[in-house]
Amino acid sequence: MIERRRSTATTVGHVRIGGGAPIVVQSMTNTDTADIEGTVEQVRALARAGSEIVRVTVNTDEAAAAVPHIRERLDRAGVDVPLVGDFHFNGHKLLTAHPACAEALGKLRINPGNVGRGSKRDPQFAEMIDIACKYRKPVRIGVNWGSLDPELLTRMMDENNASPAPRTAQEVMRAAVVESCLQNAARARELGLPGEAIVLSAKVSGVQDLIAIYRELAARCTYPLHVGLTEAGMGSKGIVASTAGIGVLLQSGIGDTIRVSLTPEPGGDRTQEVIVAQEILQTMGLRSFVPMVIACPGCGRTTSTYFQQLAQDIQSHIRHRMPSWRKEFVGVEAMNVAVMGCVVNGPGESKHANIGISLPGTGERPVAPVYEDGEKTVTLKGEHIAEEFQQLVEAYVARRYPRRAPA
Repeated sequence: MIERRRSTATTVGHVRIGGGAPIVVQSMTNTDTADIEGTVEQVRALARAGSEIVRVTVNTDEAAAAVPHIRERLDRAGVDVPLVGDFHFNGHKLLTAHPACAEALGKLRINPGNVGRGSKRDPQFAEMIDIACKYRKPVRIGVNWGSLDPELLTRMMDENNASPAPRTAQEVMRAAVVESCLQNAARARELGLPGEAIVLSAKVSGVQDLIAIYRELAARCTYPLHVGLTEAGMGSKGIVASTAGIGVLLQSGIGDTIRVSLTPEPGGDRTQEVIVAQEILQTMGLRSFVPMVIACPGCGRTTSTYFQQLAQDIQSHIRHRMPSWRKEFVGVEAMNVAVMGCVVNGPGESKHANIGISLPGTGERPVAPVYEDGEKTVTLKGEHIAEEFQQLVEAYVARRYPRRAPA
């Protein structure tokens, strides 16, 4: 079992971050927040996919004015996912001009590198913290190496150059990210923000940088940590990079909430980042969200792609049914389903799963035994194996998992 780093607890709406609470999955909309209908629909989709907190951009007066209406419509639809406002450059003005926006948000995200330049930085940061205190909102102090405070970085580079044993520029950059997090958290506390209202994040796009920075942060503070690569990329690159970085940190017990920042393909589904984050946590044994489908990759022993199609169909069926199952049954999210393609590992994997099917491979009898909790229960054959197996899965869920008591 992974021993998690001890951290203080922060509450965002009804969601608890840190303090031993389950690791929280977050996401962010990519709509224009001023588009109330579009943003509500995307937040609903992200929440349905399993995002437990959703961040929205608040960059204009129109966006700030829209936030309370977005919150109201979500509440009317029964979507209680907390919203986080993402502020850069003008957050102090927007929150002052639109107090209803501050009221509607569950948390404020402040990037200290983009609060203000020179003499404006400290008073504008103080304004943001004062507003957070006034409305009792937690704050994520989110440092990003793409917008790191230039004054801090320049000072640390100069000090390093004067050192008798200078570090590399990359090492100084990592140290500057950590110092920015800790210094701004300390400043927020001086301004009256309680320590239990602070979450830290240090977003970089390099896996080794991410690991090094968060290990240092974890060693030097007890604030909850929001973990994830920024600008992770598209497709498999983004998924692999995020999984590598986040997975190493989670294995070390570091991370209280995560986001997988994937660039969707044009017209692509924004919810993919939620699914990937859930699968990272579930495959590591840290949380369960949806029954897992175990499927073999296929080889020369498998006669066709039929088992691949069946695995895909079963995975889609489970994800489609999971919202209803979650409301109706207790514990179904921990179920394992096996869809195997030949006799080599098929029966064994099927026996290890809660319910599994072993399809015939090359030269095998054209039958598909089904196993439930380690015992063979039925053998399927013919042209309707997929439909019959889905029915067996439905029956297994109804029989195996206790029904929730009425609310």
